[in-house]
This record gives sequence, C-alpha cells and structure tokens, in this order.
Amino acid sequence: MPALCRDCDAVVAEEATACRACGGVRIVRHPELFSLAIAHLDCDAFYASVEKRDRPELTERPVIVGGGRRGVVTAACYVARRYGVRSAMPMFKALALCPEAVVIRPEMAKYAEAGRAVRALMERLTPLVQPLSIDEAVLDLSGTEALHHAPPAVTLARLAREVERTVRVTVSIGLAPNRMLAKMAAERDKPRGFAVIGRADAAAVLAPMLVSALPGVGPKAADRLAVKGFATLGQLAALSPSEALRRLGEDGPALAAMARGEDGRPVDPSREAKSISAETTFNEDLSAVAELERALWPLAERLSARLKAKELAAAGVTLKLKTASFQIRTRHARLPSPTQLADTLFAAARAMLAREATGVRFRLIGIGADPLAEAAEADRGDLADPAAPKRKAVDQAMDRLREKFGAGVIGKGRGMGS
Repeated sequence: MPALCRDCDAVVAEEATACRACGGVRIVRHPELFSLAIAHLDCDAFYASVEKRDRPELTERPVIVGGGRRGVVTAACYVARRYGVRSAMPMFKALALCPEAVVIRPEMAKYAEAGRAVRALMERLTPLVQPLSIDEAVLDLSGTEALHHAPPAVTLARLAREVERTVRVTVSIGLAPNRMLAKMAAERDKPRGFAVIGRADAAAVLAPMLVSALPGVGPKAADRLAVKGFATLGQLAALSPSEALRRLGEDGPALAAMARGEDGRPVDPSREAKSISAETTFNEDLSAVAELERALWPLAERLSARLKAKELAAAGVTLKLKTASFQIRTRHARLPSPTQLADTLFAAARAMLAREATGVRFRLIGIGADPLAEAAEADRGDLADPAAPKRKAVDQAMDRLREKFGAGVIGKGRGMGS
C-alpha cells in the first residue's frame, strides 16, 4: 500500500511507523494515494489560529473569537473545544463551559490578509481553485504531476508545510475522487490532518455515517429521513433510483447517489458567492438610533474587509434587524454604483435604519452586500458621487498602514469607542 511521509515527502515502507529519511511519524497510507487529484483544504480553527500566531503567549490557552455575552462564538481554538465550545454557540454558554477562555473580538481585515496568503499558495499549484470561504477551498490537481514533478498527494503535503512556514497557521487536507468525499475526508483528521477516501472504499466509509453527514441535510431533513427509516448513509445508498424517487420524492435519487459517494460537481474557480454579510447580537436590546448606528459602523467595516478579501463589491445593501421578540426585518437598497467602502455601505444602511428605529427594541443588527459586483467596478466615481475615487484612495492608504503596523493602528472617528 502506498505510504507517504508528510514531513519530507519520502515514500515509506507500508509497515513503517516512522520515516527512515527524517524520523517523522506523520505518515499517510492509502491504496489510491497517488492516483487521486481532488482536494479539500480547510484551515484549522482559522480565526483563533491567527490570533494565537500573533500572540504566542496564548498558544496553550483556550481562545474564543466572538462577540459579547449575548453574541455567538465565531471561532474556538482546539483547547477551548475540549471544554465543549463550538462555533455558533451563544457566548454565555461558551463561557459557562470554559470560564478561563480568552475572548477576542474578530479582526476581519487581519483574517482576510491571512486567507489571501493561503489562497495565493494554492493558486500557485493549479488554476482550479474554488474558494468556499475565507479559509477553505477545493482544488483540482488533475494534470499537474508533470508541472510539480510529483503526484497531487505529495504536492498537497508540501503545500501544508508551506502554509505553516509562511502564514503560520495549520491546515487539514482531504484527498478523494470528488468534492464531497474530499470534504468528508478533510473533516476526519483535524487538526493538521491529511486523510484520504478513495473510489474503492467510499461506500464502506460512508455506510455507517448518519444521513446528516451529507451536504444540505440539516437536522430537520435528517429527522424526516429517520421517520422514513433512513438513519445512515448505508440505508440510503441501498436504494435504486426508482425506489429513491418513490420513497423520498424528487430529491431522493440525488440523495441516494451522494450516499454512495457519487458527486459530479466540477471545481469551478469562477463560482461566486451570492451575498456577503456581517451581523452582531447585542448584550442588551437597543432602540436608540445613535446606539444602533454605533453598532452598525464596525459591521460596515467588517463587510468592507470581506468584500476586499474576495475581490468583490456591493451593488446593493441589505439591512437585517431582529426584534426583542425575535421577529426578523430585512430592508434592501440598490446602490447607484458598486462600492467596497465602509462609509458608503454604512450610509445606505443608516438611511434604512432611520426608518425602522421608531422605538422598537432590537437584539441583533446586520448588514449585507447583495447583489455582488466585480471589484474593478467599485468606487470609480460618477455624477452622483464624484468624490468616490478620493475616498477610495484614502481607504487604500489606511489598508496599507493596517497591513504594515496592525489592524488597530488607524481608524475613522466614527469607530472610536464602538
């Protein structure tokens, strides 16, 4: 069985527990190791890892990135996860589980910079890189063996080491014959992992998994499948297309195919996100316009950073509000021209907020960009906003200072004290 040392790229003996060349014990084995080319790369606890990178004194400490006590956990390091802390968990619950955790407010500009660096390393290997988020992507390395003088498995092991050396965060990699299996493989060996699911073993690997392991099958869908007698992927995989259609409806054949490990989706670098957003939950319900605006401004800055990271712009702005009684309100405004600027995003959202802030108490506010446009179309100036290019130049200068001296070195007056 092919076996590879992830620390030095040596091919090792099948039964070896350590590499003779370097002494490393991070060895990956699989019968199809050197014939597979679809990879899923996921940075490990990315936001928290970036914070630990920049603050080495936190290396052994539990770190949570997120908002206040009524906010949610954006990311948790693996030390915090040992206590049961998870992403999207309410902050009060996370701190009850791990009271000694160090809580850090998110700095999206810093994470975006690290994400761009990781993506640049991936794009040096293949043009077929489809970003899925700031810290996650799928790659197709088919046909790159001659270019890199190594099969994809070796190229990916080198990539993981290069990310650790230059960006100073760790990644987990899944290697498989298609996107779905690569994603599942990447989840099997975190953190700093490298797992393989092949064509021959896919059915056996998937069979005992719960149906919720499939993409798009959430808790409610899993409950509906369980009522019909399908709790595991093996039970779904046994259905013929006609049987799946009869018992599960029009989505049945696709579900059964995925349960067998079949996925025909290509890696598509041109596929874009439909929207980008940022939101926060307040420690206490707010109703005053001034208080809501103070909460809205840092979200506009965060949205601006995310747009820049993805090289996109906002052609429209969506305001999201959740009342104290958990009713959600969304309002949308089309922009005269696309933008990446936080102040332009904020102005559009503030106008909508003024119409909604009539004394109602809100527990959450959010801002989103929808629809999206190319970054090249952003802030070029027109009769409606001739000063946009000048504001863009100022914004770019501030970004350069942040990249050189840190995210907190400069900011706009509106954000002071927010």
